[in-house]
Amino acid sequence: MTAHPSGLVTEAFEAQRDRLRALAYRVLGSHADAEDVVQEAWMRLVRQDEAGIGNLAGWLTTVVGRISLDLLRSRRARPETAYGHEFADLVVTAAEDPAPDEQVALADAVGLALLVVLDSLTPSERLAFVLHDMFAVPFRDIGQILGKSTDATKMIASRARRKVQAADRPAGPGREHREAVHAFRAAALGGDFEALLRVLDPDVKLTVDTPGGLVVTLGATEVAAGARRFAGEVARQRPVLVNGIPGHMSWGSDGTPLSVISFAVTGGRITGIHIIIDPAKLAAIQLPAPA
Repeated sequence: MTAHPSGLVTEAFEAQRDRLRALAYRVLGSHADAEDVVQEAWMRLVRQDEAGIGNLAGWLTTVVGRISLDLLRSRRARPETAYGHEFADLVVTAAEDPAPDEQVALADAVGLALLVVLDSLTPSERLAFVLHDMFAVPFRDIGQILGKSTDATKMIASRARRKVQAADRPAGPGREHREAVHAFRAAALGGDFEALLRVLDPDVKLTVDTPGGLVVTLGATEVAAGARRFAGEVARQRPVLVNGIPGHMSWGSDGTPLSVISFAVTGGRITGIHIIIDPAKLAAIQLPAPA
């Protein structure tokens, strides 16, 4: 046993960290849990005899897979501990303006919609689908994690794949969505009240996540007025992808994040806006730097 892995092993683990975190997140749907799983894998590596590890990447994948599977099964046994897909688990990434079709499609493929579909799978199905279809882990290795034969593991993955393909997932955002978001941002920053009214649905619903709770505003006139006032506080801003959907982010003059905004668009008009301005929630999200 060794209490301190060699520098080479530590370096190799760090090279694998992003992949392991991504794998755990796809399986679990929670960034916090994914971080905990990767940290637990590191602790197990610390306690492991390095000489007994022939393939570190494969060993780590197996360990992360087993820990994630145990956590999934624990959630099933105690549903009250399951994570919902709330704003605490947002994935916010930088985007071009407008976001290229390829970038949007890629983000949506691993975004919130797929995580919702994966929630309908059993723990074994979810693990097999994620490891094989998303990370190209051989069925033989997945079977070792599940305690199943290779053929049985193939059947589990195939069953999961059919469920995912049959699920009614919302379509990824199209040009209409991106153009509506771009128009809203330009009108808000320019203080153009009439342009805001043109892009907002008359019955638009604005939900603002504040330190004191949720504040809801209904109607295009009220939402447009609020957007124009808020724009005056923005010093820097950029388009972003929020769980794979075109959104917007802003910062104050001192570089402090002011807001993350996501949009619902129907028929070319914005029907829903959700804004996070709660500093504690913004601090809990991994955010891109100002443009």
